[in-house]
Amino acid sequence: MTKLHATKDFWIGALRAEGPAFRAALEEQAPDAPVPTCPEWTVTDLIGHLGGFYDWIGTHVTRGVTTAPENLRPATTVPAGVDPKAWWDERFAAALATLEGVEEDLPAWNPMPAPKKAAFWLRRAAQHTAVHRWDAQMTVGLAEPIEAKLAADGIAELLDTLLPGGRGAGARDKYGVVQLVASDLEHEWFVRLRGEGLALLDTDTILDSDDHHARVLATGPASDLLLAFWGRLGFDSLEVSGERSLLDGLRIG
Repeated sequence: MTKLHATKDFWIGALRAEGPAFRAALEEQAPDAPVPTCPEWTVTDLIGHLGGFYDWIGTHVTRGVTTAPENLRPATTVPAGVDPKAWWDERFAAALATLEGVEEDLPAWNPMPAPKKAAFWLRRAAQHTAVHRWDAQMTVGLAEPIEAKLAADGIAELLDTLLPGGRGAGARDKYGVVQLVASDLEHEWFVRLRGEGLALLDTDTILDSDDHHARVLATGPASDLLLAFWGRLGFDSLEVSGERSLLDGLRIG
């Protein structure tokens, strides 16, 4: 299994692309238009969610400490009486400038079982923006796939950080090995579901005596794999063989 390595430059580059794409999608929608991939949300709710996330990152990512900030949840409502798009513009620009200026290894709190470094937030900002850019574009039914390498990094984040951190939204009673293949990158992951937990298996180092036979194989473009586990696409968008129900153990949205 080929290792994927992302860097600050990679995540900043993704943020510079995905943020403007999100903003461009807003131009085609009324503030109260529904967001089909986020039930009960309007476009303004989506703006508030993402803009609030940026604002919140900026309050703590540069503190240089690993203790939690006072406010553990970002405000996600656009203030009354302001233009939502202009409000988002300010927050995106500020967050981008902050993240451009921060070092990956700067100590920084995060709520996951991951290194307490600013790199966590560089990655999370890029991935969070990419998925919600897709949501914004889906309001007009013309969403573009997430760039393949960015999507693969998103799958890695899901498997090595978010799901181990308890962010799963699927069933937690699944057992067995799941094999995922990103067909556009020739990259694969093997994941052992353990009920409440999971383990990534590296086929280059796994012991031959350890049974790593996959009970289900899901293949598709990296973007489709990522969006399926985030609940944006159905598993029927993938080529699946074996025990399809195990895929539910990897859902995060």
